[in-house]
Amino acid sequence: MVAANNHQLTLGRVGSQQVLLTFDGEQVVSDAGLLAVRALDKGLGVIAELAPRLPDPRSPKYVEHSTEAILTQEVYQILAGYPDFDDARSTRTDPLFQVLADVAPDPAKPLASGSTLARFQYAYTRRQAELPLEERPVLREIDHAQTQRLKDLNAYLVELFIRTRREAPAEVILDIDATDDPVHGGQTLSAYHGYFGQHQYFPLKVFDAASGFPLAVWLRPGTVHASCGATDTLRPVIAALRQAWPGLRITVRGDNGLAVPQVYDFCESQDVRYVFGYATNDVLERATAQALADVKLYYAFYGRREPHVQRFEEIAGYQAGTWPHPRRVVAKIEHTPQGSQRRFVVTDRGEGPEELYRNWYVPRGAVPEQPIGEMKNGLQSDRLSACGFRANAFRLLVHALAYALVVLFREAVAAVPEVARAAVGTLRQRLWKEGAVVRVNTRRVWLQVSATWPYRELWVRAYTAVQEFVGRLSGRGAAPAALAGLPM
Repeated sequence: MVAANNHQLTLGRVGSQQVLLTFDGEQVVSDAGLLAVRALDKGLGVIAELAPRLPDPRSPKYVEHSTEAILTQEVYQILAGYPDFDDARSTRTDPLFQVLADVAPDPAKPLASGSTLARFQYAYTRRQAELPLEERPVLREIDHAQTQRLKDLNAYLVELFIRTRREAPAEVILDIDATDDPVHGGQTLSAYHGYFGQHQYFPLKVFDAASGFPLAVWLRPGTVHASCGATDTLRPVIAALRQAWPGLRITVRGDNGLAVPQVYDFCESQDVRYVFGYATNDVLERATAQALADVKLYYAFYGRREPHVQRFEEIAGYQAGTWPHPRRVVAKIEHTPQGSQRRFVVTDRGEGPEELYRNWYVPRGAVPEQPIGEMKNGLQSDRLSACGFRANAFRLLVHALAYALVVLFREAVAAVPEVARAAVGTLRQRLWKEGAVVRVNTRRVWLQVSATWPYRELWVRAYTAVQEFVGRLSGRGAAPAALAGLPM
């Protein structure tokens, strides 16, 4: 039982001693480990280089919180697990978040409020507020800013990916996928989707298969076809990659929702290879009927020894009615204790059926599925609560920017095995969520972390790896000498 008054909680006893909890201690922050991510962010100029590109209709004369400060606050709230604007009521005066935003800790100088963050995603300004609505030219500027921000942020994701590669890749696989994003209100262009059984948005995302880096994130209405806008999304990504790396080989990979003639034609016209899941139909079932019968017969004789029997076939000369020419279709036929099934892939790659299916299609279970899951479950990217569609689209892109920092952080700590492939939740637990006492004087901001923190040595190794990563990308070489003074 907990007994409480205004200043003290009595939590029980340990032997003859009472256990008390009070709220009168020194300033203690709970996310001090995020300073390692901020070091990476500032070293690479991730947020600093993006902020000036985003149109901002606000009057500079009255701007208290810059675009960079607002983006920094939003991104680090997301990384820390405080994704809602309401959370700014606490974080805006948190000394750690003020340090992350390059503001000296001072309760009298708080960061942006939740209302300011919400207005920013709408590109709102009070300019010309004294005029009637129909006489405000600034409204056209706001409308342009809302749309242009989505284009600029998507373009920046690709640019950031390119400039953080240490060497030019010979080939890039673009994993493109649609994912459901449930809504819980009357958000503009949300709709009920029968397959998912919910009111939702239906965003389209593109990731680099090797790293999971987000290259494009576009919010879409809730009931569009999975392939809607796929070619328009891929075109600028492919153009930017080839401009940076001439001769780059590109393969686009996706599930059967993307397997439509418009996408095939686009890939073929761009000299881009493709591997897409393909829905079954009567023609393909007849073409694989004998192979399925053979697999079932084999299972009947050897099923106890080999409970999972698979066979891979190529369907020669297959041409759907809407195709201008035949395309290559590969089939996986299998029988397991749960029954039999056939899966199909349409492709223009030349590998053998089994190699193509296992090495080129199956890996999409890692990317894009894992990045999408991390963005949703780790960074709460599906919490889009604004009324406006473009405001929600911008919010989703801020989550994508936060996830890009997560990917870069994992690349930076690749030589630290405990966290080299860690999910967002693990990174928070081991590196980011750490309490620290904050002491401020005229000369310094001092964060004192517990000497008994279990992950103290791991965090220092990760921070060192981040500094070395930034140094290599910027051509500076080794980590700064000041780091040598940190205790191990």
